[in-house]
Amino acid sequence: MKRKQASTLFLKMVLVLIGIAVLSLCIFGLPGMAARDAELHPETAYLQYPFLLSAYIFFVPFFIALYQTFKLLIYIDRNKAFSGLSVRALNAIKYCAVTIIVFIVVGEVFTIALIDGDITHIIMLGLIGTFASSVIAIFAGLLQKLLKDAIAIKSENDLIV
Repeated sequence: MKRKQASTLFLKMVLVLIGIAVLSLCIFGLPGMAARDAELHPETAYLQYPFLLSAYIFFVPFFIALYQTFKLLIYIDRNKAFSGLSVRALNAIKYCAVTIIVFIVVGEVFTIALIDGDITHIIMLGLIGTFASSVIAIFAGLLQKLLKDAIAIKSENDLIV
């Protein structure tokens, strides 16, 4: 096995483990958290199902970005890293990260509007998630631009030779 394929195999395994962990959180963790919160705060128990629905909608772009990252690693394995397919995958990752940022900001605004009390931990988690998603969006955008430039240079060189 080549070294490049070994490193992409490791990254693929990490992506699969992350996907399994987040999927198990969605299936087993979120309903339990929503039920416990409804028991502790009966005055906001009516928000249990809207919370679950919004959480599941929130994770859709996450899984799309995970899948696009997996596809990008497959392109690298097949020596198609400098192709339009890679550019499209990075574009999808960038837009998924931006969508996650929008979901977090909207959730923060609703949290601030609906809940009175100490919500600093919720705001802090939102800021951390927004920062992480911003880093991913900026990094994917930069890689996308670099790939476009590299593809343009490669096509110019192919025409010259």
